[in-house]
Amino acid sequence: MTQGLCRIIVAVLTLIGSMLAVPVLAGAQPSGSNNASTPKFLKLSLDSVSPSTVTTSSDPRLTVSGTVTNIGDRVVDDISVRIQRAAAVTTPSDLRYALRLDQINYEVTGPFEDVAERLSPGQRKQFTLSIDLRGSGAASLGLTQAGVYPLLLNVNGEPAYGSQARLDDARFLLPVLGLPATPEEPAAPAPADVPVATTLIWPLADRPRLVAGIPGAVDAKAELTDDELAASLAKGGRLEQLLAALETAIGNSGKNNPAAAICVAIDPDLLLTAQAMTKGYRVLASPSDPDGQTRAGAGSEAAQAWLDRLRTVAASTCTVALPFAQVDVSALAAVNDPDLSARALNAPAEIVDSVLTTKSVRGVSLPDSGSIDTGAGMLLRSHGFGTAVLADTAAVPVGTAGASDLPQTTATSRTALPEPAAPEIVRVPGITAPQDDRVAAESSTPATPSSTPATSTPAAPGTTAAPTPATPSAPPADPALHVAPFDIWSATALAAVGSNPPTPSYTPSRVRYDVTIDSRAARLQDALGAVSWTALNPLAGRPRSQLLMPPQQWGANKDEASALLKQLDLLMRNNLATPRPFTELLAEQPDPQPYELDYLGQAARDAVPNRFVPPVRDQAARVTDLLDALVEIPESEPTPREFLTPLRDDLIRVLTLSDRRTGNSAQPDTFAQRRQDQTTRELDSLYNSVTVLPPGGVYTLASEQSPLLLVARNNLPVTIRIRFRIEAPAETNITDIGEQQLPPNGTRSFQVPTEIDDSRNLVVPISITTPDGIPLGHPTSVSVRSNAYGQALAIITGCAGLLLFLLAGRRLWHRFRGQPDPADEGFDPSTRRRVNRYLRARKRVLREES
Repeated sequence: MTQGLCRIIVAVLTLIGSMLAVPVLAGAQPSGSNNASTPKFLKLSLDSVSPSTVTTSSDPRLTVSGTVTNIGDRVVDDISVRIQRAAAVTTPSDLRYALRLDQINYEVTGPFEDVAERLSPGQRKQFTLSIDLRGSGAASLGLTQAGVYPLLLNVNGEPAYGSQARLDDARFLLPVLGLPATPEEPAAPAPADVPVATTLIWPLADRPRLVAGIPGAVDAKAELTDDELAASLAKGGRLEQLLAALETAIGNSGKNNPAAAICVAIDPDLLLTAQAMTKGYRVLASPSDPDGQTRAGAGSEAAQAWLDRLRTVAASTCTVALPFAQVDVSALAAVNDPDLSARALNAPAEIVDSVLTTKSVRGVSLPDSGSIDTGAGMLLRSHGFGTAVLADTAAVPVGTAGASDLPQTTATSRTALPEPAAPEIVRVPGITAPQDDRVAAESSTPATPSSTPATSTPAAPGTTAAPTPATPSAPPADPALHVAPFDIWSATALAAVGSNPPTPSYTPSRVRYDVTIDSRAARLQDALGAVSWTALNPLAGRPRSQLLMPPQQWGANKDEASALLKQLDLLMRNNLATPRPFTELLAEQPDPQPYELDYLGQAARDAVPNRFVPPVRDQAARVTDLLDALVEIPESEPTPREFLTPLRDDLIRVLTLSDRRTGNSAQPDTFAQRRQDQTTRELDSLYNSVTVLPPGGVYTLASEQSPLLLVARNNLPVTIRIRFRIEAPAETNITDIGEQQLPPNGTRSFQVPTEIDDSRNLVVPISITTPDGIPLGHPTSVSVRSNAYGQALAIITGCAGLLLFLLAGRRLWHRFRGQPDPADEGFDPSTRRRVNRYLRARKRVLREES
């Protein structure tokens, strides 16, 4: 009886638990862009959209493919999917914000279509949906005009122990350049307007790969931290696919060829690394052990082939150099080392031109962060950069800084998001070139690639062309920094394309979310919609132009990159856009309204930590001090710059922004610290390679004026200038022999004039410095002893000689006068005779015995 009662109680409790679980399941939320939480039961991902862009010649039906996966721990029954549509995007910020809207805002809905009767845990099911683009029926998106439309795929299902609920969704943008004809309605193209002048920056960059702390050497093989770059440069790799898509676009000919709008932005650090790989290289067996074993790299041929292809591309299109190794320009300004800044900012153009045999655009900088502080702006301007390419929220009208970087709130309205309408070029009068640099800037002009022909404006029909006036003198260069702003919304969408997508620092905090929860196909659709929005939405007060700026380490593959290039081609063929060369954009006159730099809060948080600035500054100064002491010998390799420049590059790589927008700073901080430590240790070793050799005992001088013999050793492969620093005791006078030179990888003896007035053992500290007084090597000391007795001995010797001279003179004086010497008084003559006879007899006996 008791057991039966227990069974009844358990059954009742189980029934109550299942009833309580129903409302929880019914309220399940999607995991798409609208919600940061992960789905509990089903995961919906978008696989393809056809057509990806709707035009007047497209199919009148939209076909969407996707995959539903059971990621939970229970079966899900009665799975169905439908398509929903929201209103067209009317403001640039909606390109991002619309992807966070709740599904109730997607008011136009299609019918649910069954996908699977049941999915067990781990099972997946692919599906395809089709729906009319136009029409008023239930199975239609009801499009009536061109625009960029947010679409949503909504999946419903019934988990075990629950009821029907919306379990996940997937969102994406659909660009509509025109509506295809239907039996009831004719085709409807986009309204005619001025085509958007479009410029596209095509970045080719990679994270720093060279092992730090290795100075330049003749015929030495480079060492890389890993061999991932070899895979990236080989067929099917990231950089190879980006180059392949670019080659296809440049190969297409036409009146409005998108190739004319492209400027290839190249990281010089990538070029130096790839060039080093072509000569054979080594790879660390363990990237976390830079002093460990290495193995042969496998990417020499791939690097050579990639560089050859890039040279061909560079010969026919615009190129511009990125700052070295995606350096944080604001951190570089804080370091405040002129030579380090010149290497990071000015040398890249020379490297690109040298490696690719081209002429890149000069005078413009493209900071990786898209936002810089005032110090960085002053640094760029002082190094001859007249223009910086920044996010349109990073340069704002004077007095409005900080307005676009408000903290994220749960009740953020769409109207609160930044809607900058930045002109094509703005002027920042608060950032000006130093007076010394203005004369040089006035005589220089940005380099124009040969692929951009000069154009002339013909005379209007029926008029007589006016005579060509004398060419006026060029106006003086503007001392203020110019900014070419790019649209943050299209840039954010482009950054999400491909593998390992970052969220850029300039993306407002209110619309930041993990884009990896969306499929690659959905993120590509978002980018296609973003690059098309400006062309489809002419707004008063906004220029009919756009500068498209993907992230410098772009993860798009060939298909995704080609799709974006084809989208530009589609816009141009539909007369919605026109290509504008990068050099023409830079030549535009700035807007008369004054602007100021606005260093965005997220950019500051993603920046290189301040703790790396002092050690980089200290080591950069040591590189400069050592370089000043080295001597360049004709026909001798390596030269001083070839020898030390790799260490300077390592310090720049410490300040790289690569991988700093992942939300986890531990890994980039570890890489930076490792590079800093390796470079510091190597510089310590180089400084200790030039030293004076200890004599190993007491050094005895033959006289008080004998020279001191010193031996110095130089283990560097470059001749160096040195000076001896000798702390002479008071008893010595050691002559300074001045500046001397030590041959590479050798020793040299030096005789130092020395005077010592003491016969005791004297300890003489000796060290070597550069001509500027920078210590080299380890100081040593020499124990010196002189065989002379100094001044006292000289006096005694002189006195004894004088006394001998006087006594001898006195004896001779008395002898010449026939007088006995008083010294002989008291000595008997007979005794003297006996002594003399004794001595003669003794001598005779000794002679006979012998």
